Amino acid sequence: MEVTTAQVSRAAEALDAELEKWRSRPIGEVPYLILDARYEEVRHGGQVRSCAVLVAIGIDPEGRRSVLGVSVSLSEAEVHRRDFLASLAARGLHGVKLVVSVAHAGLKPALDARLTGVPWQRCQFHLMKNALAYVPKAEMQAEVVADLRAVFDASDRPEAERRLASAVGKYRRPAPRLAEWLEANIAERLAVFALPRAHRRRLRTSNMLERLNEELKRRTRVAGPFSTDASLLRLVSAVLMEVSEDWETNRKYLTMGPA
Repeated sequence: MEVTTAQVSRAAEALDAELEKWRSRPIGEVPYLILDARYEEVRHGGQVRSCAVLVAIGIDPEGRRSVLGVSVSLSEAEVHRRDFLASLAARGLHGVKLVVSVAHAGLKPALDARLTGVPWQRCQFHLMKNALAYVPKAEMQAEVVADLRAVFDASDRPEAERRLASAVGKYRRPAPRLAEWLEANIAERLAVFALPRAHRRRLRTSNMLERLNEELKRRTRVAGPFSTDASLLRLVSAVLMEVSEDWETNRKYLTMGPA
């Protein structure tokens, strides 16, 4: 049977309405918020441009995770991130105790504006990768990784800070740029130590979102470049809604309660 253009259009409108209802649903209390961004190509004004896809995952007071929202925009990074966080707050997001993310452009100012005072944990996996750019010799890399892992695996924050100070002193002469970078960037990225020990390992990186992004990439690879940002939003929303519903009905991601 032949499918008409009008039928396709009506089906797309029905899907868009369902996805918009999901994207705008109430949120509630979310102790842990994980943010990430990826980029897809979209045709705009006769050109192919890079379009940011922002995704927020939340872990609720019962320890269940869900995809809280997604936003697609060609706008300037900080404006897009700030507006996205504002939209989450407008839907009832509250009670955030920690934000976990990679250091995307414009994110920190947006967090300062919209989630003032909430601790930010920069993904420790990406911190470790960033540190390697300051290692002067390839043969030193394994040792630097081991020293940083020792900081991140410490039993508590005072011990992590002690190990960090030791590493900074160790590399002061053989790798001064590395020592300076460690001193400037690692000490303020140990917010996860304020959490119960059982939660730290899963919340010290954004790897959960990285795996989700791989699934998005698998789906968008065959569709891009997208004809419009609306078509991009439709596809990623459909994928994320499916993933979120699966998470919400499966076992809890974290055991909440006393440490």
